[in-house]
Amino acid sequence: MAEKIRLLIIEDNLLLREGLSTIIRNQPDIKLVSEKGSKKKPLRMIRELKPRVLLLDLGLRNQSSLELVKTVRLDLPETKVIVMDLAPTEADILMFVRAGVSGFVLKDAATSDFLKTIREVAHGKKVLPSLMTGSLFSQIVEEGVTGSISPSRVNEAVRMTKRERQVILLIADSLSNKEIAHKLHLSPYTVKSHVHNILEKLLLRSRVDIAKYALTNAEMMKVDEEISFIDE
Repeated sequence: MAEKIRLLIIEDNLLLREGLSTIIRNQPDIKLVSEKGSKKKPLRMIRELKPRVLLLDLGLRNQSSLELVKTVRLDLPETKVIVMDLAPTEADILMFVRAGVSGFVLKDAATSDFLKTIREVAHGKKVLPSLMTGSLFSQIVEEGVTGSISPSRVNEAVRMTKRERQVILLIADSLSNKEIAHKLHLSPYTVKSHVHNILEKLLLRSRVDIAKYALTNAEMMKVDEEISFIDE
């Protein structure tokens, strides 16, 4: 009989952690390793339990998940890391992949996708959420792993039209589609189409995400002559 996959879950949300644990305990090929009620720090627990796969919350409250990944990959290279988040940004994905994670799983993923990710990562594969598979960004991540593209160049690799960048900046200024249409002399329908394309290109889910993107990439969003834009 093949050796069971030793899995450790580090997740701040108690309800989610217990739910995931229940799912895992029903799997014949996966063994959940943990210390119930343990107050030990995550890194100490990982070093003592030496899991084959570590399922890690991207946003731990009391510790940097990214720094934890880097330490685990350095100290325990045999441990494969899967990061969990509800909606990881493209910047998060690139940073964590370059830090050494082997997979991402969305917190609202189907149980079958969740288990498939664990099994594939345990056997040496790298796994992105299904919504990113085959996307432009998945290719950028692959380039990031090999070091051929730097994190500061990721957003430039996602080809954005000049008009789309204008729309992003105006959304960041809290303008509605109607107001953007008036300012850019476009129809509201055209603006809506631009917003849809922006969400798809940047793997974002809402106008709020677009505004956050503009704020965190302020320098990159400057429409200047140094960047070659697609006209529309």
